[in-house]
Amino acid sequence: MTDEDFNRLSNFVFQQSGIKMPPIKKIMLQSRLQRRLRDLKITSFKEYADYVFSDEGQKYEIVHMLDAVSTNKTDFYREPVHFDFLRNQILPEFYKEDKRNAMKIWSAGCSSGEEPYTIAITLNEFKISNPGFDYEILGTDISTKILQQANSAIYKEDRINVVPLDIKKKYFLKSKDRENKTVRVGKQLREKIRYQRLNFMDLTYNINDFFDVIFCRNVLIYFNRETQEEVIHKLCKNLKSGGYLFIGHSESILGMDLPLQQIKPTIYKRL
Repeated sequence: MTDEDFNRLSNFVFQQSGIKMPPIKKIMLQSRLQRRLRDLKITSFKEYADYVFSDEGQKYEIVHMLDAVSTNKTDFYREPVHFDFLRNQILPEFYKEDKRNAMKIWSAGCSSGEEPYTIAITLNEFKISNPGFDYEILGTDISTKILQQANSAIYKEDRINVVPLDIKKKYFLKSKDRENKTVRVGKQLREKIRYQRLNFMDLTYNINDFFDVIFCRNVLIYFNRETQEEVIHKLCKNLKSGGYLFIGHSESILGMDLPLQQIKPTIYKRL
């Protein structure tokens, strides 16, 4: 991949997804796109770039390209302080004030599903001991491939090592194939979550619901500060007044002009 090829492709990735691609990521971009070249039987990155910019490429290749370059790193119970706050603060508050309606939570940038399923476990555990409580979860991501994986709810068994034993027994089903050790999230949680493709760079988000809580964690780090502020503004349009926003522990939106009040580090409340 020449510097010219890298500049063409990295600039295009930024325009389409907001993902920053500085020169230090040239090798990463090259390795992630290598399979696309093989699948398309294209022999050079110049030829691939030309295809991406062609009418056919604009129509068919953009989704595959963004699938290849987007980073999907996540875990069950990642940044557990957020789930503690959800369990101990938000859920009792919601149940006291508005238990007639289902709580709605949006996992924005849900990756392969570990976050929305951890949210579902937290809410379902609360539901067991609080009659009348119900919930709905939306998971969105830019990658169609990763959304298919999230929807399947199948994971390598070692991915749930962090999950408490009683929760494993209650919500995960082991595969019968002991050579290929996998688990699947139980139907009672799967049916509470719907998945939808969403690009944070869209001018408006095709989301009709208003949410009590939005998780947008470890997504902003891939955007420049101007894009971060634009994304949070758009998320806030779907966050109820008094609703909560969680961001990642390595992220900051301090100093941005947003309709949010900081409650704790990385936890904000909609004004």
